[in-house]
Amino acid sequence: MKRVKIAELKDNLSKYLRAVQRGAEVEVTDRDRPIARIVPIPGGDGGVTLIPPTRPFAEFRRRRFRPVRRRFDSLELLLEERKER
Repeated sequence: MKRVKIAELKDNLSKYLRAVQRGAEVEVTDRDRPIARIVPIPGGDGGVTLIPPTRPFAEFRRRRFRPVRRRFDSLELLLEERKER
């Protein structure tokens, strides 16, 4: 099992995730204390299923949607939320 500090994991996340995908386990440490373990998903397929599109994206790109009609003012909601902070 590989041990890695948080900063190292952040800097090389893709590298460690590829290693996990190949079956390795990674133990994440904070000040030399283990805090998490990244393990592969059981089944070995990576847990991702790709579904091919049924229609081309260009078909949606040209489409125009109606604007959403709301019964409230978004500015009022924003100001109300900011008062709570």
